[in-house]
Amino acid sequence: MDDLDYGGRAKIGLIYPAMGWVMEPEFTAMAPKGVSIQTTRVMNGSTDKEGLNDLIIAGTKQAASLLAAIPTDILMFGCTSASFCNGVKYEKNMIAEMEKEFGLPFVTTSTAVAEAVKAVGAKKVAFATPYIEDLNVLAKAYLESCGIEVLNTKGLGLLYDKDMDATPLEKIYELAKSVDVPEADAVLILCTGVRSVPIIEMLEKDLKKPVISAIQASMWYSLKTLGIDTNEVKGFGSLFEK
Repeated sequence: MDDLDYGGRAKIGLIYPAMGWVMEPEFTAMAPKGVSIQTTRVMNGSTDKEGLNDLIIAGTKQAASLLAAIPTDILMFGCTSASFCNGVKYEKNMIAEMEKEFGLPFVTTSTAVAEAVKAVGAKKVAFATPYIEDLNVLAKAYLESCGIEVLNTKGLGLLYDKDMDATPLEKIYELAKSVDVPEADAVLILCTGVRSVPIIEMLEKDLKKPVISAIQASMWYSLKTLGIDTNEVKGFGSLFEK
């Protein structure tokens, strides 16, 4: 270990729902040498729209202020559903407000996923989630407003992060395989509360197409925004080659 291991190249400030525990180890696994992850949690309850809006309104700005005090080099809002549930316009306004207040790049998982889909050249996608159907409808609307056609969706119908985070990798693997359709250019695994990055390369081999997960895309887009070469990240999918 040397001083570089303490975020000598960059510090990513992660804002994450309090009930979750999956994103941090997966983020750390993907982080290039010299990039560290600092996390501040925000209290959350259910993952229906009402619960997600409580998370956004009550906690995000306070969490950002704590991370900005370090200071980190970028703020990542690591909750997929909370960043898409009110649509693209709301999300862009939130990003602009946060960047103005804290003077740091502020990025969201939903933006990261949309940018990742474009980076791999996909026009049509299928996506798997742990969500209830109401949230899948909002996710589809968000992606389509970004110019991405959604051909198929499947959710596990889970309402609480503790159940999402506890879902085994094997179950996520089978869910992602089952949602694929031949016409889809890529398969997405949405939600930063489900395990995903260890199975991405295996899924890409099986499906013969890019696989993008919310956590993987969040790291890729954070590094891209920081100007760090994403090719340094190996073993977590073809996205990092883009």
